[in-house]
Order: sequence, then structure tokens, then C-alpha cells
Amino acid sequence: MNKASVDQAVLRVGLDARLVSGHPGGVQQVIIGLAHGLSRLEDTPEEYHFLVRREHSDWLAPYVSGRCRLLYARPEPGWKRAARRLAPFATPVVRAVRGFAHGRRPDRKEPNSWAGAIPVSDGVIEAAGIHVMHFPKQDAFLTDVPSLFHPHDLQHVHYPEFFPEDVRRQREVLYGAFCRQASMITVTSTWNRDDIATHYGLPPEKMSVIHLAPALSAYATPNATEIHDTVKRLGLPEGFILYPAQTWPHKNHLRLVEALHAIRTEHGQTIPLVCTSTKNDFYETIAEKVRELTMQDSVFFTGFVSPRELRGLYERARCVVVPTLFEAAGGFGPIAEAFLSGCPVACSNVTSLPEEVGDAALLFDPLAVQDIAARVWQIWTDQALRESLVARGRTQVARYDWVKTAQIFRAHYRRLGGFPLTGEDRSLMAIPPLY
Repeated sequence: MNKASVDQAVLRVGLDARLVSGHPGGVQQVIIGLAHGLSRLEDTPEEYHFLVRREHSDWLAPYVSGRCRLLYARPEPGWKRAARRLAPFATPVVRAVRGFAHGRRPDRKEPNSWAGAIPVSDGVIEAAGIHVMHFPKQDAFLTDVPSLFHPHDLQHVHYPEFFPEDVRRQREVLYGAFCRQASMITVTSTWNRDDIATHYGLPPEKMSVIHLAPALSAYATPNATEIHDTVKRLGLPEGFILYPAQTWPHKNHLRLVEALHAIRTEHGQTIPLVCTSTKNDFYETIAEKVRELTMQDSVFFTGFVSPRELRGLYERARCVVVPTLFEAAGGFGPIAEAFLSGCPVACSNVTSLPEEVGDAALLFDPLAVQDIAARVWQIWTDQALRESLVARGRTQVARYDWVKTAQIFRAHYRRLGGFPLTGEDRSLMAIPPLY
């Protein structure tokens, strides 16, 4: 595109939002936040096209307005949809065959690439005239369109025991390919930037730290009646600890349950725990631990709840506890949401979390049940401490805003698409990371 055509064209940005509501956890909230922020950029000629599957677009549609719109991916035949759903349980050979069926190809230059073929564009974004493609989730595809890629974490490298060997190989092939393809790799902390850059040997100039805001800021706050109805519908007690996280092993539900059992044994008090989000395969292991410790009456797994319902649970909870073993990017989601909702927080002291929360949360060792128990008991019983943490949390979360985040991304979209930059764009791109 030459200078004359750039000046006359309208920058069209694609954002990959092909997911099923409730399945991807925090990534869904990131996409909603981006839609919320980009929809509010009134002083912009750009167009933002969110690539979705038509049958799975209702979760995003309410947040798309202004210069944003939905772009529908090609429909899949029923047998292909079934193959995609079976992918997590498939053998390496089945994954490779499934990849070819979906127009994917293995990269013969990549070691072990047959563990999972690499997706390629189906032509929809090219036909729509997309100038820049943003992949805010780790499932991307190959395209000649300049792209941004957001590899949220390298958990499979740090905790390989949580992944089958072929899944680890597949992640390495896909993440490596998408990192090399991307014109820019965006991450949410310097810890994550350094981790990914070191592992894949990426040049610093290709990496950019862009902080994300809590997704709950995109949702209306429910009133007292709505909150009461949510608590009643889910059969929850009046006071509880909240932990919003899918039941992946690294989310560390097991040790949190054991810590609450230790509190009951030592102090003679039962503290209810409410866990939201999708229950995946590891849930049965957690449920077995709950039964073993006879805590069925005080530990509640609600499954996925709507964003508005989740906002109400933050408002009702006495505190939020996040005992995760590993968070390179998404862990700050529920913590920031708690800060926004005026709910005190205790969390793990891993990866970038200490820098992210500052003095606004109690920290503990997520591998030490007694340390978790001590901090949970402290935050549960000390009202003055909770009030202090709430005030500090509000100060901490005030640094984040989806509109500002959208403005920063807009500046990078313009840069990567070869469109003119404003002075504000250059200033936004030069802002140093907070942590």
C-alpha cells in the first residue's frame, strides 16, 4: 500500500474472537474488554471487525458498537465441529488428521510439528480487507496480514506435569510459529515479556507490554435485588470466600480446600468457599477431595455464571482468594475485578502477582497449606484489615482503563498497518510498563 492509498483508506482491524462462551476463562473477558474500549473510541475513522462463529456470537454482540462490528468466520460442517470438540482428547495422529481436515498444515521445519498441524486462514479476513489482525488468544492462524499475537503464558514450560506430552509439543509448535509470524507480540507484564522472549529467542523490539483493565468495568453493576436473587438461585450462604477460576490443576483449588479444612480443625469455624467458572476434567479430583474432607456443605462450585452475576458475587463476597500456582497474564483478572468491586484480596506470591498487586493484597506461598490458611483466617476475621485492603485495591485498579488500553492498541494498529500516527499515538506507545 503506497502513501497516497494509505491516507485515503480506512484502517480495518480484525480481532480473533472465535470461542465458545464460558470455555476459555479469562480470554473471553479480555475480548469483551477490548470490544468495550474500542467501541468507545469516537474520534477514530478505523473499523474493528471481531471474527466470530455465527453460532457462538451472542456473548460478544452486546459489547460491539460504534466503529466495531462482527465478522463471521466460514461455517463448519457438523463433523468438523465434532472433531474440534474432540481435539483435547485426541491422539497426536488424530490431531494431525483433524488439522488437515480444517485446512491446516504441519510445518516441516518445526520439530515435532506433527503433534498438531498449524491452522491457516480460511480467507475471510483477507476478503474483508483487514489490514492488521489481532490475536488476543493463544489459538491463532497463519496469514500474510500483519498481526499482533498475545501468548498469555508458557505454563506448559513451567509446569509440564499438567499437560500430556503431545499437548506440550503442540503448544511449542503453535506458539513458536505464531510468535515468529507476528509483527508484534503483546503481553501484560515485564515478567511475562522476559519469560516469552527468553524462551523463543525473540528480539526486545518485537515485544510490547500493554496492561489490561478488569473486564467487569464493561458491565453494569447489579442492584441489591439482583444480587440477592443470584445468591438464592445458586443456593449460596450470605458470607463466603470467592475464587473465580476454571478447575485447572494449576489453579490450586485442592490446597485452598485443604487450607479451609485446616482452619476448621484449628479454629472450629467453617468458612464457605464459592468457586465459579467452567468445571473441566480436573473438577472430579477436587470434588473427591471435598468429599474426603467432608466439606460438601461449605464448598460450592457454581459452574460458569454470567458476567453480571459474577459482578454481584464480588459485591457479596467477604474476600477473594487466588491460590494459583502460575499466572503470567490472566491471574490479575479476578484480582483486579475484586479491587474494582471493593472486595479485599489474598493471593499467591508467584510470577508477576506481587508487583501487580503491590500492597493491596495479602500474599502467601501457594504450595504451603498452612500459609494459605493463616492468610485466609487473617483476612476473614480482621475487618479493619479488609477495609484497608479495599481502599488500597481501589487505588491500584484506578491505574487501568479499557478506553486507554484501546487507544494504545489503536496506535499500534496504525503503526503496523502503515497508517499515519498522531502525536498522541507516539506518546501512548512510549508509556513504560507499570510492572
